[in-house]
Amino acid sequence: MKKAVLTAVVLSVLLGGVAFAQSDADQAYIKAMTANSPQEKANLLKAYISAYAGKGGQYDSFAYAYCFQAMVQSGKIDAEALSYGEKAMTFSGLDDTLKGQTLMQLASVYAKSAQTAEKAKAFANQLIQHAAAAKNKADANPAVWNQMTGAAHYVIGQASLAAKDYKGAVDAYFQAYNILKKAEILGEIKKAGKSLYDAKNYAEAEKLYRATYDVLKDGESLSFLSQSLYKQGKSTEALAMFKEGYAKNRTGEMAYNIGLVLAKEAKTNPAATNDAIRFLLDAGILGTKNAKQAQQAVEIAQNLFFSQDKEWNNRVKAIQESNKLTEEWTKTLNTKFGEKSEDDLTSDEKREFRRLNENLEREKKIVSGIQGQQKATMDAFQALVNEAKRRNGK
Repeated sequence: MKKAVLTAVVLSVLLGGVAFAQSDADQAYIKAMTANSPQEKANLLKAYISAYAGKGGQYDSFAYAYCFQAMVQSGKIDAEALSYGEKAMTFSGLDDTLKGQTLMQLASVYAKSAQTAEKAKAFANQLIQHAAAAKNKADANPAVWNQMTGAAHYVIGQASLAAKDYKGAVDAYFQAYNILKKAEILGEIKKAGKSLYDAKNYAEAEKLYRATYDVLKDGESLSFLSQSLYKQGKSTEALAMFKEGYAKNRTGEMAYNIGLVLAKEAKTNPAATNDAIRFLLDAGILGTKNAKQAQQAVEIAQNLFFSQDKEWNNRVKAIQESNKLTEEWTKTLNTKFGEKSEDDLTSDEKREFRRLNENLEREKKIVSGIQGQQKATMDAFQALVNEAKRRNGK
């Protein structure tokens, strides 16, 4: 009988000790969860984990998850913080919402680096699977889990971009877009495309802008897609894209691009010359964001037009030669006879004086005749400029 009483006393002390310890753990957890700032909350949860985790407490999984979230919120995202988040995922006691949030944060943090892109995708895919299961539960809000799924695909897109997996990025971003219906998601693809284009990685830029244009049918995507094709030497396809864009939105920039492609083609195919002139004049009349570019368009059009006049260059050369002779003869007249009247000249000097003046008059007539021929060509070009103004309402 005495032994039974002693045993009861010992058990009472032991059980009382367990209850007391559990109470301390509960109080530590509650204190952490009611902290005034994320930093304080993180510090108190780390203290809780250090003192009580792994000892059978009911809050272990939550402590790890909330500690990770608090560290993220406080801006301290390091290996220690990530270890708490990953540890939380090893427990089965987390509620669906907290697990989803933690998976999202882990995926988002890892998506920022190419070195951890695969881990980001792994956590995002876990989230997609988790959301699919959670939204079918009786008390679930499917819309919330659909949003979570879309966000997970978005993070996969970010991670794929970081790893330069452009096809994977496009696929993931479009899955996110199809769920979330937010245009800024597609903007991320175009932003990446612009980076590739600026880096002269035209083949990859083409892939990204082709994908965005297939969905958006927007001018920006079409313009960069066309330029990417052109930069790769795919002139025929680029020209078709440029013309498609111009038909939808008549801008000076698009006309300029078309004109340049046609001008290049005209070097081997004269039949393309007139179309090249037409689009280049449209670019000059409509104007571009770069005023110098618009002026250049008109100059290229003029050179192309004048190149069709087979004698233009010969006439220009003849005028230059005539001007050179005129300059030489005028200089001789001024040097030899500038200070003398005709009465002061000898017979030989008079003959030379008359000869030089006759030469000058003859060259003036030659130049005048050539300039008349040039003017006819210039007037014909001006007629095209006037036509371009009327065509574009200027």
